[in-house]
Amino acid sequence: MKSLLIVILNVIALVVTPAVVQAQQSLMPDPAAFERDHFNKRCGGEVSFGEGFATEQDINNDGLKDVVINEGEITCKGEKGPDCTDEGCPRNFYLQVAEGGYFMVATARIYGYDFIQRFGNMVLVMKMHPHFCDRTDTEPCEITVRVRGTKFVTISKK
Repeated sequence: MKSLLIVILNVIALVVTPAVVQAQQSLMPDPAAFERDHFNKRCGGEVSFGEGFATEQDINNDGLKDVVINEGEITCKGEKGPDCTDEGCPRNFYLQVAEGGYFMVATARIYGYDFIQRFGNMVLVMKMHPHFCDRTDTEPCEITVRVRGTKFVTISKK
């Protein structure tokens, strides 16, 4: 009976493991080129990218340059920031890994962000729609996050 249970568990592991491996993101060599290609296809070639479209900076304090894509700097078929709303524009955050390549760690709809040093670490202070801070006023919400490894950790909201 015990050996039958072990065989069943091994079969389950063989079936589940490939699905888990396929669910992992593959690394990309250049996130800005990937995003440009995506919007070129989406906009039928009628697309332009502003100067602030791709920003290289180390957002997780590991010494490697990461990439932040600002979709507000895209003009698609004459429309600037086609996915921007009153809640802000999407920003895609890509982390670089030591083995080479990047993967997307987060997407946030924000008005903008500052990258500042707090207590020896660089943190993102994201300006967002007030409802992200559970408010109904019109003053932008400021959420301060530190990127630890591959996770965004909220330090404060105001």
